[in-house]
Amino acid sequence: MYKNILVPVDGSKRAEAILPHVENLARCFHTKVIFLIVEEPALMLEYDEVIDMSKYQKERSQKKKHIKAYLASLKADFYTKGIEAETLIGRGPVVKAIIDAAQRENSELVAMASHGHSGLPRTFYGSIAAGVLQRIDRPLLLIRSRTV
Repeated sequence: MYKNILVPVDGSKRAEAILPHVENLARCFHTKVIFLIVEEPALMLEYDEVIDMSKYQKERSQKKKHIKAYLASLKADFYTKGIEAETLIGRGPVVKAIIDAAQRENSELVAMASHGHSGLPRTFYGSIAAGVLQRIDRPLLLIRSRTV
């Protein structure tokens, strides 16, 4: 039924609440799972704000390493369970990046939790899940994640 499932995550336990559901679907349908993290915009400064670029680049490099390690751990966990998995890092507005990745990867299903967070004060659940729900052109599995 599903050949591949796109799973947007943000590194939070709440966003990972979707993983048992995805695991069950992947086993039932012998489906490939694609884990996606969307990076925040690279740099946004106020009109008169000055930053230390070398410090910024070092922090950004560390964050990328952390993201890659996190995605690799998800992939390895699914691999040990006999489930094929891939990883992607998206860029730009989160909803658009999710929709674009689903189209580009020909995902027949997008599966995500309705709560989560990222390193910034924005929330993954409200506007992101609602935005994907309003714009997606394929099935969406959306679960409500309670406090984890």
